[in-house]
Amino acid sequence: MVSTVSALRRRNGLLIIVSAPSGTGKTTVCDALLADMPELRRSVSFTTRPPRKGEREGEHYHFVANEQFKRELDRGNFVEWAEVHGNLYGTPRDFIDRRMRASKDTVLVIDVQGARSIKNLFPEAVLIFLLPPSLAELKRRLKMRAYGRNEDVGLRLRNALAEFSCYPTYDYLVVNDDVAKAASVLRGIIMAERHRANRLRFPADPDTKTR
Repeated sequence: MVSTVSALRRRNGLLIIVSAPSGTGKTTVCDALLADMPELRRSVSFTTRPPRKGEREGEHYHFVANEQFKRELDRGNFVEWAEVHGNLYGTPRDFIDRRMRASKDTVLVIDVQGARSIKNLFPEAVLIFLLPPSLAELKRRLKMRAYGRNEDVGLRLRNALAEFSCYPTYDYLVVNDDVAKAASVLRGIIMAERHRANRLRFPADPDTKTR
């Protein structure tokens, strides 16, 4: 069956922003989403923090030193940037611009500060906030992540509570109590957004003449 979208003309690519506090599983869920929807691409942010276990250079982040990050910032190469937990994060401008112009859909995994900045620049962006099943589960995940590392679980939990206060500004809320299920919900949101009338054009049939 031919998709409705394939019979119409896309105005621009979708910009899908996924935000969530540390420990919610946003990277894992987005990995599952991208595996299920290979036409999507993740915008790879720059960061000054060291890579975590399982993270790959150029796939999850571009891991750079502070000096390189500041050079990119001075050149105006970031559409937004923020400092989170003492580390710098920046979203590259060129990649987003190219994808939007080519009507290709792009996923950005960024914090609430970055999401606010992107929404101001791209009002048509779709904002999705990922929630943990409960605060108790989030605390458990943060403790597991901090095991063997010098991380302040209390600080991260307080920051998470502050981020939760921003979820009413988002378009969709998704609870991550199961990775496959959460990724499936994200897929459904994207499919629905692709079919919104204001994102599509019905091209005139060249064989049809006005009578």
